[in-house]
Amino acid sequence: MADKVKRVYFLAHGGVVQGVSFRYFTQKRATSHNLTGWVRNRDDNKVEGEAQGKESALTLFLKDVDKGPKIAHVVRLDKEDRDVVEGEEGFVIRR
Repeated sequence: MADKVKRVYFLAHGGVVQGVSFRYFTQKRATSHNLTGWVRNRDDNKVEGEAQGKESALTLFLKDVDKGPKIAHVVRLDKEDRDVVEGEEGFVIRR
């Protein structure tokens, strides 16, 4: 069976998820899994984003994000499916 393309919104609650290179970690992991999308810090000290790609790659990516970089502490990672965005390229850090 073919690996279906999906898009997932994620929201990391800390602990510590800002000021620890979390967005760069997320971008690096997404790129290594051939995912597209975005990530950004929120004003409430959470990190949110959307990632799109093969379902198996998304599963691995979300496990990475749930752990975060070494000095981060993710308390909870919320996830919700979103509509696939056609023609998206790359995984960007939004300000």
